Amino acid sequence: MSALTVAVIATAGFSPFHFSVPCIIFGPSMPQPDLFRVEICAEKPGIVLSDIGLSINVDHGLERLDVADIIIVPYWNNPDELPSPLLLDKLIHAWQRGAEVVGLCLGTYVLAYSGLLDGHRAATHWEYERDFIQRFPAVHLDRNSLYTSDERLITSAGTAAGIDCCLSIIRDHYGSAIANRVARRMVVPPYREGGQAQFIERPIPLTTRDSKMNELMDYLRRNLDKPHDLDSLSGFVSMSRRTLTRHFLKATGTTLGEWLNAERLQRSQELLETTDSSIETVSDMVGFQSPISFRQSFKARFGVSPSEWRRTFRGPASVDQEKS
Repeated sequence: MSALTVAVIATAGFSPFHFSVPCIIFGPSMPQPDLFRVEICAEKPGIVLSDIGLSINVDHGLERLDVADIIIVPYWNNPDELPSPLLLDKLIHAWQRGAEVVGLCLGTYVLAYSGLLDGHRAATHWEYERDFIQRFPAVHLDRNSLYTSDERLITSAGTAAGIDCCLSIIRDHYGSAIANRVARRMVVPPYREGGQAQFIERPIPLTTRDSKMNELMDYLRRNLDKPHDLDSLSGFVSMSRRTLTRHFLKATGTTLGEWLNAERLQRSQELLETTDSSIETVSDMVGFQSPISFRQSFKARFGVSPSEWRRTFRGPASVDQEKS
């Protein structure tokens, strides 16, 4: 079996980290040299400057996309910038003849601009999800997955998720044993549990324009460990249940129950990262009815268990060895 040709596209203002991921994984990290052959190409061969002043000398033009088995756009410098018609046409024709077309991080924008992703699943960096959805409503953006693969259209979430995505491509072509060997050489896990949700910042409004709602939110934050219901909270702000529900939704853009659950989960994250308290104790401290409901809510929101979160964001110093 001949080596699969991987064409990595260098674009002006490229990110050295994003660009190096496929070059290293499909190149020096491979346990044997006859599995992939990496070729770097650019729309204009010659010197291509990165976003931090580093540069590379590229020998190949986009004609290499006509024969490559796997084509990777590792980055795109500006989501507002439309790729050239030549690049888009090359990607479309490559996919139509059977090549795999890959967009890592913001490289997904290039695939989306080509129209290839219309009607397909895709991933990109979580910070750009709202912008991406507005620009490309026909694309089914997966907000949680570290990478997606849909009919030879492969995309990844931001930055380090490109490593996960490239390992997945190796796994698909040559199996887990080869992918695992590459991961060991890279000193990275061959497969990461969970998705982007565990890394996404979802700020909860600290204040609103409604002073009554601000007072209520402050009270709830000071008393997360206590049970709350709509009747008692309505009395706290001297409103009817219906009026409170309407005012809270208008002030925060979410329901009182959803807001309270998000606050409890956010506080639990802080406790898991900064204390040695058991999962049961954390559950009580943030007001969940039981450790089971806490674990279920946490896993549903972040894609990992509380114990997995602690191991990831606190490291091996954690004394909590409970199983989730």
